[in-house]
Amino acid sequence: MKTTVRWKFLLPAAALVLSSMVHAETVNVAVAASAQYVFEDLKTEFKKETGNDLAASINSSGKFATQIMSGAPFDVFMSADMEFPEKMSQGGYTTAAPRVFVYGALVVWSMKEIDLRTWQAPFANPGLGKVAVANPQTAPYGREAMKVLAGAKLDQALQGKLVYGESIAQTNQYIFSGLADVGFTAKSIVLSPEMQGKGKWVEVPRELYSPIAQGAVLLKHGADNKAAHQFYDFLYSDKARAIFERYGYLLP
Repeated sequence: MKTTVRWKFLLPAAALVLSSMVHAETVNVAVAASAQYVFEDLKTEFKKETGNDLAASINSSGKFATQIMSGAPFDVFMSADMEFPEKMSQGGYTTAAPRVFVYGALVVWSMKEIDLRTWQAPFANPGLGKVAVANPQTAPYGREAMKVLAGAKLDQALQGKLVYGESIAQTNQYIFSGLADVGFTAKSIVLSPEMQGKGKWVEVPRELYSPIAQGAVLLKHGADNKAAHQFYDFLYSDKARAIFERYGYLLP
C-alpha cells in the first residue's frame, strides 16, 4: 500500500519534468563577436525565464550575412550594426525589419606599458608596434575604428603597422596576446567579467565616429520556432536592457 501511494505522487512529478524536457527548444543565434561575452549573461537569464537554450555561433557581422544568404540555419541574428540586418531584410531572409537593441562604444585597449591618457597618445610614439583593428569590410567596429584614424589623419601614418582581425574576437586575441601593442575593440569586451581589469583601455570620444547601432532580426529559419520568437522579444526586455547596461552599451 505504501509503495502504491509513493508512486501515486512520484509519477505526476516525473511527468512534469519529462514534459518540460520535451517542450524545451534551442535557438540558434548568430552573435556578432563584440557581443560574445554579454551573450552568456543573456543566455543564462533567458534559460531561467523560459527553460529554453541558446546555441551561439560567434563571428563578424559581415561573415554571418554571407552565411545566412548561403542558407546557414540561424534563427536569430544579433549584428554589430544595422547595415547587415537591413540587407537581410531587403533580401527576404527575415520575418520583419530589424530593430536596434543597443548602441556600442569603441575603445583603445592594450596589455603593454604604453601611454593611454588619451586615445591618440600611443599613436604618437614612433616605437609603437602593431595596431590591431577588426576587418572594416566585415566588422562594424573595425569600420568605425578606421573612420576614427582617418579623421585624425593617422590612417596613412599607421598603414604599415595595422593588423586586421577577421572579427573583434580575433582582434582581441592580437591585443591580449601582445602580438599587437594596442588595438581598437568594443567597450563591452573590456567590461566583461572575463576581461575586466586586464590591460588598460580608454574610450574613444563618441563624436569621432558614427553611432554603432546594433540591430537584431528574427530570420525566416526561426519563424516556426516559438523559442526564437521569445528570445527576439527578450532582447528588448527590461531584464536584457539591464544586462546590456552593465557591459557599457547605450540603450535606444
